Amino acid sequence: MNTTPHSHESMDAARLDELEDLVAKRTSQLAQAKERLEDDIRKREEAEAELLRRNTELTELNAKLSMAQEQLVQSEKLASIGQLAAGVAHEINNPIGYVFSNFGTLENYIASMLEMLKVYEDVELSIGSPEAVAKAKATRERIDLDFLMEDIPVLMAESREGIVRVRKIVQDLKDFSRVDANQEWQWANLHDGIDSTLNIVSNEVKYKADVVKEYGVVPEIECLPSQINQVIMNIVVNGAHAIGSVRGKITIRTGTAGEYVWIEIADTGAGIPKEILSRIFDPFFTTKPIGSGTGLGLSLSYGIIQKHFGRIEVESELDSGTTFRITLPIRHQLMDQEEKDQRI
Repeated sequence: MNTTPHSHESMDAARLDELEDLVAKRTSQLAQAKERLEDDIRKREEAEAELLRRNTELTELNAKLSMAQEQLVQSEKLASIGQLAAGVAHEINNPIGYVFSNFGTLENYIASMLEMLKVYEDVELSIGSPEAVAKAKATRERIDLDFLMEDIPVLMAESREGIVRVRKIVQDLKDFSRVDANQEWQWANLHDGIDSTLNIVSNEVKYKADVVKEYGVVPEIECLPSQINQVIMNIVVNGAHAIGSVRGKITIRTGTAGEYVWIEIADTGAGIPKEILSRIFDPFFTTKPIGSGTGLGLSLSYGIIQKHFGRIEVESELDSGTTFRITLPIRHQLMDQEEKDQRI
């Protein structure tokens, strides 16, 4: 059977149309598959982003919870230490008050007795009985009266100085604890707080370093005094521990900058390596041997300064020492309002 060219062209056209339809169908199927694939990829990316976001939130919440727990522990510890210090101070203060009062009376009594002894000494030669004169002279030599009359005032002066020091320590304990403040924000003198804290930790520092005070003109600030004292104590004690066998120096400077006050505590210790400088405020991070430190001191200090809407910064150089700079607002309520405004 013969086929005409026209019939071949018709068949080719039909096949071409069929092929085009098939290509169009497959192209449509591929486009749909691509859309489904892109949609799956987009959903997977969204799921991964959501998972990452939730993981970040969980990490932040965990860090906040950890910090809150640490601050709660520290607050309870401070309250316990404060109550203990205040109780000890109160118990010591009463007998010391008696001793101090009686000591003043005793000094007057002894002064009168010494004055009377001097009169007896002057009239000794005028006593008529040679036996009485000999007895008085023998007694004078036996008890070494001249030495006693010189040494008793010296002993009294040294004893008075000792009692005054004890009273100062008791007062410093009361100032350091501030339990009666019940952790309320109050106006406090920074220098008084630093002085009382230095007196409390003197046994940790006096064998390691000389403490130099370079106080500027600083107004009273609104703060939680016992917590600021805790920060000062942590940094000063850390500075003392950082000083090696050669006696060093810890310098404390203060000053005012606008609506803020600042405190610098610089030591001549070993310094902090740059690679760990950014970690010193991390909870439980410590360079001390195991069992010698909890790694919470600077972390809690950081939290306390943050609570005061302040800043704590550190600069350090190996073998040259470390300087901590604390900046605090003068008014807490003002900063509290600013924080609210920023959040709004």
